[in-house]
Parts: sequence; structure tokens; C-alpha cells
Amino acid sequence: MNWFFADPLQELHLITGEDARHIARSLRMSVGESLTLCDSHQVEHFCRIERITEEGVLVSIVSEEECHHEPSVRVTLYASVTKGDKMEHVIQKAVELGVHRIVPVVTDRCISRPDIKTAEKKCQRYRKIAEQAAMQSQRGLVPSVEAFIDLKTASRQLPDFDRGILFYEGGGAPLRTVLESRPETIAVFTGPEGGYEESEVRLLRTAGAQIATLGKRILRAETAPLAALTAIMFHTGNLE
Repeated sequence: MNWFFADPLQELHLITGEDARHIARSLRMSVGESLTLCDSHQVEHFCRIERITEEGVLVSIVSEEECHHEPSVRVTLYASVTKGDKMEHVIQKAVELGVHRIVPVVTDRCISRPDIKTAEKKCQRYRKIAEQAAMQSQRGLVPSVEAFIDLKTASRQLPDFDRGILFYEGGGAPLRTVLESRPETIAVFTGPEGGYEESEVRLLRTAGAQIATLGKRILRAETAPLAALTAIMFHTGNLE
């Protein structure tokens, strides 16, 4: 069933803007067909299309139930900024895999170092990608994409999490060992194309991050975040 986000909702709800155009023009849906609206409380509202006009798509709520699509762990991905459109790919797939929040981080070896204005435009684009991926994968929420920050700022946020994990090509503990304490909130750090500087590894370790490995192979900067999320979801039972 086609999935959209809306809040607040009424018994008769008018969908407007891009979502309405997508329903009417791209999906070519008709009166009487069904779709799902998910609200900010992670409740699924099963709706029937009552009318399609220039103003929007009017739907009525037929039934509702709690959304059970969200993982049991809340993972924040601190992904080092990558060049080109690689970051867009990471965000799209991370949302599909169940990430809760994404923070682009500028590290010493990042090739892409956008200025403030460019970074703001990129974040707008990233948030739209996250929303579309959340609809496609029928998430209970749209994961937030935060503004660009540096690694020192990111390291100061580590006390907010049950567990901070730095995935490092230089080796570390097996992930299953790192997750033995069953953390509910996890901060994940992955590096840029050139990897982390030793000083950056020390910074995160001092701030409380535990170094973990994704195996003996060296993964690309755009592959490591997705491998990390997949492994975390597997070890926490969220791929069952």
C-alpha cells in the first residue's frame, strides 16, 4: 500500500502539495483506492480516497493501528562527508535499513568540504531523500538529517548515547562483543575516503567510543556505513 506522512490528521484529511501531485499524477490513483498515512506518533491510518481536485486529495480514515516497523535500537549515524553524490546514496539506504538520525561530519581527510551555504543546500536535499526513503520503506518516522558538524563537536555528543562505536579500518573488537550490553541508543562513526587520522581515533576513543571492526576487508567510505547498520540490525534482532 502507498505510504505517506502527515500530521496532524483529521477524520477527513486533505493531502496537498507534492504528495497530492504524486498520488494523482504519478501513481494515477483514483477515488475509492486506499493509502496509508503515518503520523508523528507512529500510528498508521488506513485511508480511502474520497475526492481528487486541484486543491489536493481528500481521504477518509477507515482504521488505524500502531506502526511496528521501527527498530528496537535508535542508531545515529555520524557519517564522514563523501564526495559527489555518494552521501545521497548512504542516506537513502541508511533510512531503509532503520537509522534513526544522520549527522554529516567533516573530518580531516574529507575531500568534500562545502561552505556554509552549500552545506545548507545539501542538507535540504538530504532531508528530501530521507523522507522519500522513509515512505518507500514504510518507516514509522522520517529520520532526521542534521546540519554538518566537525568531529570535535560530534565527539562531545557521545555521552548522550548508551554506546558509541567507531568503525575503523585499523581493526577493533568484534561487533557482537561491543553490543553485548544491549544498548538502546547507539552512535556510529564511519570515516571518509581517506580514512581517519590517528589523532581523530584518539579523540573519539577518549570521548568514550569503542573501536570495532567490520572484518578484514577495507570497505569504501560509502559502503562502511551501510555494512555497519546492517550488522547492528542483525545483532540486535532487527532483521528477523
